[in-house]
Amino acid sequence: MQHSLFLYNTLTRRKELFTPIHPGHVGMYVCGPTVYGDAHLGHARPAITFDLVFRYLKHLGYKVRYVRNITDVGHLEHDADEGEDKIAKKARLEQLEPMEVAQYYTNRFNAAMAKLNVLPPSIEPHATGHIIEQEQLVQQILDNGYAYESNGSVYFDVVKYNEHHKYGILSGRNLEDVHDASRELDGVGEKRHQVDFALWKKAQPEHIMRWPSPWSEGFPGWHCECTAMGRKYLGAHFDIHGGGMDLVFPHHECEIAQAVASQGDQMVKYWMHNNMITIAGKKMGKSYNNFITLDQFFNGSHELLTQPYSPMTIRFFILQAQYRSTVDFSNEALQASKKGFDRLMDAVSQLGRIEAVANGKLDEAYANELATKCYEAMDDDFNSPIVISHLFEACRVINQLVDKQQTITPTGLEALTKVVNTFVFDILGLKSEAEGGNAKREEAFGHAIDLLLSLRAKAKAEKDWATSDKIRDDLAAFGFEVKDTKEGATWKLP
Repeated sequence: MQHSLFLYNTLTRRKELFTPIHPGHVGMYVCGPTVYGDAHLGHARPAITFDLVFRYLKHLGYKVRYVRNITDVGHLEHDADEGEDKIAKKARLEQLEPMEVAQYYTNRFNAAMAKLNVLPPSIEPHATGHIIEQEQLVQQILDNGYAYESNGSVYFDVVKYNEHHKYGILSGRNLEDVHDASRELDGVGEKRHQVDFALWKKAQPEHIMRWPSPWSEGFPGWHCECTAMGRKYLGAHFDIHGGGMDLVFPHHECEIAQAVASQGDQMVKYWMHNNMITIAGKKMGKSYNNFITLDQFFNGSHELLTQPYSPMTIRFFILQAQYRSTVDFSNEALQASKKGFDRLMDAVSQLGRIEAVANGKLDEAYANELATKCYEAMDDDFNSPIVISHLFEACRVINQLVDKQQTITPTGLEALTKVVNTFVFDILGLKSEAEGGNAKREEAFGHAIDLLLSLRAKAKAEKDWATSDKIRDDLAAFGFEVKDTKEGATWKLP
């Protein structure tokens, strides 16, 4: 079927028809983690959001180059131009090399992403591996007159830039409303204006992470890495730049300014931002000290958790909300997600037990209608909760088919199985948590129950009521719900 994919562009504040710059190819850059601590639920949201985007674009047939960076230098405390580098501070406190800290938490981040079934990006560049490209970016901005050197550091001149271009087009902030007179009057600091941001910082004697540059021994500003690495791997113009909504300002706003100041025009066509995970209405994050790491979710070790939650429960929890809406953490919400996920996976596992009949009332038309509804939801800004609602409706039909309250043709069953598997596994990226040998054991287990029910049916046919009742009662004692229908007995685990 033909697809008209619409996505919400933060830059224009409206949904736009997605038309890639190069037909058949998509370049996508997403801001990755600053690796100085374990990933928490707030990190899982952009990872899962853009994994959904990545999976769907590939499913539509696009060749996607997905770049997600690792920030291992330059991200100073409180996202400002002053203070200590977050990774260097962690290294100092733990008496480690900064790269030990970065590597350790990069490994743990990627392990957590694998548990969440987040596909690895096409390229995962590190900021420290692209110092030369960042220095080249800084020099270009200097050459074009939109930056200045001050005591060995280089700052972006936001006020001068705003005279020729518009600073604040992504966030909607108006530079004229920014009051920076107090800092200028006091003569404090190296900046000409408080709104200016660092492109290169001269390292203080105690600063561990430093590189040579034309201006000083130092390190790049936090905003430089994404502009430099996005251009290196995706070109001067690419399709999608994504990240959390908290990055709109200042990070992504500064990226736009850097691109225009260095090359004369914007690099990114569509800006996408996922909303926040909140706890009691407040953003979850390290700076608020209210975060729960993913490992704590998986093992249930945090004081706010009443039980462990599996990686797929977490993924399903996040996908149940449209990516631009907020998601508020609660145990009740996660427990509901677990029930929903289990219900969905149970229905998927039941597909293999459906007996198709030549004159079934349902046929391929039902599967095609389901597919059309799910594609329409995905084409409407990746609306995963609507997809899930359609799949839940399919679960109801699958259970009717298993209970023989409804019938389906062989071609209809084949088409239904394909649609459900495509959206559940390939696009939503869910997976059964009974992996490998466990999956085989579950399949064998299902066949064993079916065998018991066939023996019970034989006993009933021979009027051996004692054996028939014993099989039914014993299965009920084990937790199985056995239901007798005109077409035979069915079973399920409630």
